[in-house]
Amino acid sequence: MYTMKNSKSYITRIGMLAMLAFLCTKCSPKTTSTAMSDDMAKEDMATVVDAQAFRSEVPPAGPAPEINIGEATTFDLDNGLKVIVVENHKIPQVSYQVSLINDPILEGDKVGYTSMAGDILSRGTTTKSKADIDLAVDFIGATLNTSGSGLFASSLTKHQDKLLQLIADVMYNPVFPEDEFEKMKTQMKSGIESNKADPQAMSSNVVSAVNYGTDHPYGEVQTTEAIDNITVADLKGYYDTYFVPNNAFLIVVGDISPDDARQQAEQYFGKWKRKPLKPTSKRNVNFPQSSEVKFANKDAAVQSVVSVTYPVDLPRGSDDVIPARVLNTILGGGFSSRLFQNLREDKAYTYGSYSSLSQDHIVGSFSAGASVRNEVTDSAVQEILYEMERLRTEPVPEEELTGIKNFITGGFARSLESPQTVARFAYNIFRYDLPKDYYQTYLQRLSAVTVDDIMRVANTYIRPDQANIVVVGNKDEVAENLLRFDGDGEIEFFDSYGNAVSYDAALPEDVTANQIVEDYLDAIGGRTVIQGISNLMTSMSASLMGQEMSITSYQEGDNKFAMSFGMGGTVMQEQVYDGTKVRMSGQGQNQIVEEGDLYDEIVAGAVIVPQKKYGDDGTTLDLSGIEDVEGAKAYKVMVTSASGKKTTEYYAVDNALLIRTVNSPKEGMTVTTDYSDYKAIEGGLMMPHVTKVSGMMPIPVEMKLT
Repeated sequence: MYTMKNSKSYITRIGMLAMLAFLCTKCSPKTTSTAMSDDMAKEDMATVVDAQAFRSEVPPAGPAPEINIGEATTFDLDNGLKVIVVENHKIPQVSYQVSLINDPILEGDKVGYTSMAGDILSRGTTTKSKADIDLAVDFIGATLNTSGSGLFASSLTKHQDKLLQLIADVMYNPVFPEDEFEKMKTQMKSGIESNKADPQAMSSNVVSAVNYGTDHPYGEVQTTEAIDNITVADLKGYYDTYFVPNNAFLIVVGDISPDDARQQAEQYFGKWKRKPLKPTSKRNVNFPQSSEVKFANKDAAVQSVVSVTYPVDLPRGSDDVIPARVLNTILGGGFSSRLFQNLREDKAYTYGSYSSLSQDHIVGSFSAGASVRNEVTDSAVQEILYEMERLRTEPVPEEELTGIKNFITGGFARSLESPQTVARFAYNIFRYDLPKDYYQTYLQRLSAVTVDDIMRVANTYIRPDQANIVVVGNKDEVAENLLRFDGDGEIEFFDSYGNAVSYDAALPEDVTANQIVEDYLDAIGGRTVIQGISNLMTSMSASLMGQEMSITSYQEGDNKFAMSFGMGGTVMQEQVYDGTKVRMSGQGQNQIVEEGDLYDEIVAGAVIVPQKKYGDDGTTLDLSGIEDVEGAKAYKVMVTSASGKKTTEYYAVDNALLIRTVNSPKEGMTVTTDYSDYKAIEGGLMMPHVTKVSGMMPIPVEMKLT
């Protein structure tokens, strides 16, 4: 809807961002998590929670406690299914886990289809819809989850037969419903879009790509394009190839005898038909030979995510696994670790700094990092490298080593209280061909770790001079200071998906920031048309968390502004600037604002096409280069207001239109606004009809001008 009084209309981004800032305060904060690929990494991260248990006075070490791990019963079915039974009658509950044995496969231009193939199994069978399956699971108070690596289900013992009937139906009769397939694709694409602006997710993508290479299963990164390439046939192909009994373990844990477990395995899994296995190919990993800085740019970021990382050759069952775990706990395993004490307690660079050194039967990895302020990014890298090198050159004090071993011993003993842990140990022994007493003697081998062992594994697995130094942050403020850490003096840049990008595009000699802005004003209609605008009303709509959202804004004379935000047909908040003060109302409350950042933001929002006043209002412009924005080349202009607030604006090289802005409305938040679908309205003024805002909400919000 366009309502025009005296002249044409134009949409302002400032008021919109102020409104979305309000929305952001009403939504749950976004959290991110990184899934570790192996047990050791999980155990390392667990130390973060309990590391404060270290005391200033370490008690003398006693003999390693005796560990009595109940022996698992194992047998094979005729179809090749390997069964592990862990009997535990403490509570009347039993669980069933089907774990596929195949190594991860290379998914190519369809990254994500193997996980989708597993997820969709429980979304419909020949006898039940997804709703029917969910209802049946809830009715008996059970749990049922499927994934690309298998299945997990549990229930009270008295419901075990009903649960097994559900498992059998899901395993043998999936129908891969098209509607559920499309829902999954939409959900995955939404998550990818959200992660594209998340610095932790960006870091994870870049680390995977540079450590393993994008032609390795561990190095592939999901994109929306890859999700679009996936078909139902791909999911069926993975299911038919890998969900076979001779490629799986069945792990039964809980209130059940081995004889009953065998009878159930025969009854419910005996008809599962074996097939010839398709071998998965091993792919080599290129280990870095020197320190290399890998940088992913995030405009306007006030913090950097730092990760010193590289792949390591640390297979499961290696004699180095236990001393390597001790080593990592010393370096970055918790609140009392060296990284934490250095970067947080001593330097105050970060809230926390941690490390991981993971074992893996294909290839392991090392990582040490933190999130730090822009101005101390290079200093934080220096301190991480310093602590890594110190472990290689300085013997660990005996008292520190004893304290760490005592701490790990306590955690290991507590973990044995869980039957699932015992089952996982049994699975690891059979899956990775470990000695039968591997966990039985774990604490004896831990107790035997010496200072010399720590020095040896440090010089084997800690490589500060052969690492990928991955940083996600503000390129213009941070990157140059990291050159001293790069072996060849040339920083490599990556996008949020881990693809290499270049910032070497040469600027034409006659192009200036002022000229770019002037070209933009011409592209949307010219100063004569723009200056003729005195009043404006615009309406925008979007879908947010399943509800329809509307934003209506008003501007008058460049010095009055109003905005109304509604959801589900109800007005949630209003903002009004009458030329002197701002009134904010919502949820039965009113507030008058006459100064501060929010006041300045709303006052700026009153200006119709703010670029027309650049220079005259104290704003300064700096042209910093040409960069790629979603496949389009754009001039990057740094805009600094008279009050010092910075915004990055991107103007398309081919048509001069503004296609992106990036700013930080508050510390720790970076907001990216993309403009597209420019159309001319009455009078010839060009306006973006689609605006997408990322960084304020858990998911991007796409608004359409109605």
